[in-house]
Amino acid sequence: MQKNHKGKELVAVLETWYAEKKRSMPWRLNPTPYGCWLSEIMMQQTTYAAVLPYYERFLARFPSVESLAAADEAEVLKQWEGLGYYARARNLHKAARSLVVDGKAAWPKSAAEWAKVPGVGPYTAAALASVLKGEPVPVVDGNVARVFARYWMISEDFKKLPARARLAERLTPEIEQAAVPGNFNQAMMELGALVCTPTSPDCGVCPLRSGCAARRKGVQTDYPIKVAKGSVPTRRATQVIIPDEKGRILLVQNREGGLLKGLWELPTVEPSIGLTQVFSHFKLELSTVKVLRKDAEFKVPGSVPLATTTRKVLEAAGFEL
Repeated sequence: MQKNHKGKELVAVLETWYAEKKRSMPWRLNPTPYGCWLSEIMMQQTTYAAVLPYYERFLARFPSVESLAAADEAEVLKQWEGLGYYARARNLHKAARSLVVDGKAAWPKSAAEWAKVPGVGPYTAAALASVLKGEPVPVVDGNVARVFARYWMISEDFKKLPARARLAERLTPEIEQAAVPGNFNQAMMELGALVCTPTSPDCGVCPLRSGCAARRKGVQTDYPIKVAKGSVPTRRATQVIIPDEKGRILLVQNREGGLLKGLWELPTVEPSIGLTQVFSHFKLELSTVKVLRKDAEFKVPGSVPLATTTRKVLEAAGFEL
């Protein structure tokens, strides 16, 4: 019977595979604290293909953490526009200001210190500390959880933090044997992204195939276990486009918090008074709408950070942004 790789064997197999198969990414070519931190925040819940143009554009505008700290939040959100999960951008900006002391960056030196930075969770802290300082702390993201849920046939819900913490504890003895802990962490993530994919794992080229328990039983896609999702509620709203003679659009800034805080949107309206007026030759039915927010301003859409839905509505209506 085939056995799982153990200890140094597992580490060596992954490190060798990573050296041969890793993708070329700009932050891997020159792993600076700023570049690695920015990439990790951008890659949260986002694919590499989607992130790359944003990463390059963001660095061109804010080439250092000092320049990011000195920027206005609206400018940061504008550079982030379209990447989604805007709390990441707000936390990035907030963190930049906390990291710059007396005009110079004071970068964390360990995973524990990174975990205190706004927007940095256990996974990101471990990734940064291992890559930048060689600290042997394992990462557990969705890719890593998928790889080892299959490899060890672990029947846990890895969307929950305790399950991820237990897997990290199990991987700690492995990474402690790695010559380059950062490479071991990136190897696990890369394997999940390129080979051990969610629906169609390419087991024939997987470096861990001989020791994968789920592969031996032919149940790879049964892991990680799938937890039933609740139904997603539907919300309906109507937005209005009110242009002026100067090419500006009436927009409202979201100041109430939530996912879109700081972004500009089209005014949202709700049905209000309805009436019917009968004339001699026809009947006229009228309805009015009420603008839900009064603090609207005429803005040039291309100059402010827009919510994605607002951008799509304006583009569909023929506005050039």
